[in-house]
Amino acid sequence: MDKVFIISQREESHTDAIATGIELANALGKRAEIFAYSFEYFGSAEYYNPRFAAVAHKNMMKQREAKVEGELEKLQAEDVPVHSVWSKDLSEHACYHSIRHGFDLMVKAVHHADHYLPVDWNLIRNVKIPLMLLTDNPLHRGNAVMMAVDLGSDKPIKKQLNKLVIKHGKALAKAKGSKLHLAFVIRVPKLIRDLDLINTNTLVKEAYQKYQHQLAKLDLDPDCIHITVGEPDLCLYELACRFKVRDLVLGACQRRGIFGYVIGNMAESIISRVRSNVLVIPADDQLLGSPSSDDV
Repeated sequence: MDKVFIISQREESHTDAIATGIELANALGKRAEIFAYSFEYFGSAEYYNPRFAAVAHKNMMKQREAKVEGELEKLQAEDVPVHSVWSKDLSEHACYHSIRHGFDLMVKAVHHADHYLPVDWNLIRNVKIPLMLLTDNPLHRGNAVMMAVDLGSDKPIKKQLNKLVIKHGKALAKAKGSKLHLAFVIRVPKLIRDLDLINTNTLVKEAYQKYQHQLAKLDLDPDCIHITVGEPDLCLYELACRFKVRDLVLGACQRRGIFGYVIGNMAESIISRVRSNVLVIPADDQLLGSPSSDDV
């Protein structure tokens, strides 16, 4: 363990996953390894001339590896291992290889600043270790870390995810010297809020009182604990902008299949809106049993 799986960025990526990943690994006291993925369709040429395809594969992988090694040389990090991989399905290989070979953090750059690609969503839904998705937005040049938790849920999996989010959020903030925030959104549909059927201020006050004992254990500045009412994706986006959050830490239940399609994934809804780096903590059995019971 204590290894960081860094997926080298493509040409169109808006941030440098290699430099950021190595810096993060060093701050966390972990060993970085770079994975340079390549793949290309050759059409009929590959079918009729396998030798041509094999040579092309080899040359493309060498070029990609050489480019990564050139960047490592600039970073004076030549000792970081580089693995050149030919794979049609990056997410499938990365999810399987990372857990099989004892990595405990994955780092990947988002290809486009304004939206995620299918490979990003596949990683979010299937990864078994914490996944740091890097974006680059001038509005979020701050150095704050925000942990998004669901204090109001009675589901065991949500409670366990809360503990993991807090554990990893604290570790990330300490490693980066960041100010640590905690956010809890009491989910109330907009229609009910607009009809004034409830007093949102009362809900917030009651929540602070209800969870006062749990929150006190975190030893956070009271000004860094934020309880609000509304839709989680909108509220977290607003909080991230207000406090210039560079890194948002949240848990993902990773619903799949028809259930995930119909019910949806709140983590995915949040991720699609915020423009901070996002550390996704998956609901994996190996992770869920690890945090201390002393946390929220």
